[in-house]
Amino acid sequence: MKNYLILPALLLSVSIGYSQKSKNAYELASPNGQNKIKFELVKNAPKYAVSHGKTEVITPSDLGFLLKGNEDFSSNFEIKNVKKSTFDETWEQVWGEKKNIRNHYNQLSVELQQKTGNKRKLEIQFRAFDDGVAFRYVYPKQNVKDSIFIMDEKTTFNLKEDGKAWWIPANRENRDEYLFEEAPVSKLDTVLTPLTIESKSGLALSFHEANLIDYASTTLVNNVGTQLKTDLVPWSDGVKVRVKDTFTSSWRTIQIGEKPTDLITSYLILNLNEPNKLKNTDSYFKPYKYLGIWWGMHIGKYTFWESDKQGATTKHAEEYIDFTAKEGFHHLLIEGWNKGWTPGWYENRMHMFSFTKNADNFDLEKVVEYAKKKDIELIGYHETGSNLINYLKQVDEGFALYKKLGIHTVKIGHVGSKLNMKEMHFGQFGVNYFRYILEKAAQYDLAVLYHESIKDTGERRTFPNMVSREAARGQEYNAWSEGNPPNHLSIIPFTRLLSGPMDFTPGIFDVEVKQGYPGKRIQGTVGQQLAIYVTTYSPIQMLADLPENYEGKPALQFLKDVPTDWEDTKVLNGEIGQYITTVRKDRNSADWFLGSITNENPRELEISLSFLDKNASYEAQIYADAAGTDQKHNPEAVAISKKTVKASDSMKLRLGGAGGTAIRFKKL
Repeated sequence: MKNYLILPALLLSVSIGYSQKSKNAYELASPNGQNKIKFELVKNAPKYAVSHGKTEVITPSDLGFLLKGNEDFSSNFEIKNVKKSTFDETWEQVWGEKKNIRNHYNQLSVELQQKTGNKRKLEIQFRAFDDGVAFRYVYPKQNVKDSIFIMDEKTTFNLKEDGKAWWIPANRENRDEYLFEEAPVSKLDTVLTPLTIESKSGLALSFHEANLIDYASTTLVNNVGTQLKTDLVPWSDGVKVRVKDTFTSSWRTIQIGEKPTDLITSYLILNLNEPNKLKNTDSYFKPYKYLGIWWGMHIGKYTFWESDKQGATTKHAEEYIDFTAKEGFHHLLIEGWNKGWTPGWYENRMHMFSFTKNADNFDLEKVVEYAKKKDIELIGYHETGSNLINYLKQVDEGFALYKKLGIHTVKIGHVGSKLNMKEMHFGQFGVNYFRYILEKAAQYDLAVLYHESIKDTGERRTFPNMVSREAARGQEYNAWSEGNPPNHLSIIPFTRLLSGPMDFTPGIFDVEVKQGYPGKRIQGTVGQQLAIYVTTYSPIQMLADLPENYEGKPALQFLKDVPTDWEDTKVLNGEIGQYITTVRKDRNSADWFLGSITNENPRELEISLSFLDKNASYEAQIYADAAGTDQKHNPEAVAISKKTVKASDSMKLRLGGAGGTAIRFKKL
């Protein structure tokens, strides 16, 4: 059910959270009054400030642009009109970490016009939510008819005080696959968003953007003190954004929590996107778990290309299909099935993949037919190698082949430091490409799983065929690099995952990777691998290990039971980089599931079970690190036990170093 409430602007300003401080100053408050945005023209230049309760968060900060020809579009303004409104609805996610989401905000729209020159108009829209604030620029159609070249966006965030930031660098030639570091805001360089900050005031802040369309992605640069400035990712010629006649920026967002765990259950980013435009995704996509011919290539057991160790062969595919069916799963990813793979496929050059022709030793139609007999659906795979010229010539033919074969999900990779060896993934070119492919896929009833992509800005609300993406360091780094340290998985729920679902590819049971490259392994326990299915959200989750590593393992039962679509999500405890405990309620049953993980330090946590139904009892099916287990000692040992519990109970979780606990609470 959707409930709409839009109040007219003529209502008393105090009744819906507005006040006019002076002729050129306005204040906007969130529905609960905690978060406030103050807008003011100061010497004809627009400024804004943000507070939470009695705490100043952002002191007066700049707004506006620099256009081509050194034209200043950040000053010499006068206010032409001010509009005020409030909005309240509850909407239902097609799939997600929470079924019903409330979208409640107050809005202030300020229409400005420059006094001289081209007399350009600019509207700045502010929204105040109970979990944060947002604003965006709207450049309306006006008398100046020309192409607009944005050379710089002058938006700044002047933090009132310093804080601990969790960040990755905006090294634009390597996208976003870095390990998060911590540093004072005052010591940052240029960083990607979401940027999470634990402020000295005690507040938790996340800076990001929402509803990014036909505009450049935001990075943030620290220029002086605790000021962060928007630094748009440019085209190869240095222009940041090029449009004709009109533009609308993405929303600049600041999520505000009393503690870091509050950020995880904020849905502000989703609420700033448009409602679902696709009415038929239920017919071809429902959340699921999948296996794949994938991990074997990363650990070196198989190759992506045609060789005597080729991974994608018809024989291997049928073996994987048999195992997938035997264990009760219904989806299988096969990478490397098509022509064009070479030993240097990951190098920066214009690779020429085919998206319709089979690799030697592989017959796609035969494999699809075999899979259908076993009730298995294949997941399509397109590796572009960032050669989009080649990909866009073939994309319709490639998508049409999948539709013909009854394939409804496509994983699309973009390995390469630049798109077409020229443009940044995060620039306006990349933003438009990723949205174009998403809409194109919908025409062929395809759900999309992006790898090496731009960041998520909530478009899954508008296009729920955008099911997941990588956009961070995933499991594969444990196969061939120095690996992900034990604290990585206790950082990303507070940082990367604030933007949206991640295809981390969990579920490795051979955490010491005995069949892999010497010296490479996962710095964690099998207990932790199980818990990731709850702490790291995605509507599709991989069982990433080799089939033989699951054979006869009792812990596989948890991976069979854990859902990927949720009624509700709660975070019981957590500290960034230390630990986190998350519980989620299954959308399709009365069961709850818990995941708890820690960094390299063993930990004992006591949790209340008050999230359970108070009128019921539950069987807690517990999968925990065995006694004495950590990442270095017997990391594959999982202790499985059961006990009856109810909402009034509490439980102790004992986590080994880099360990975890996973629990199914089955309603009795």
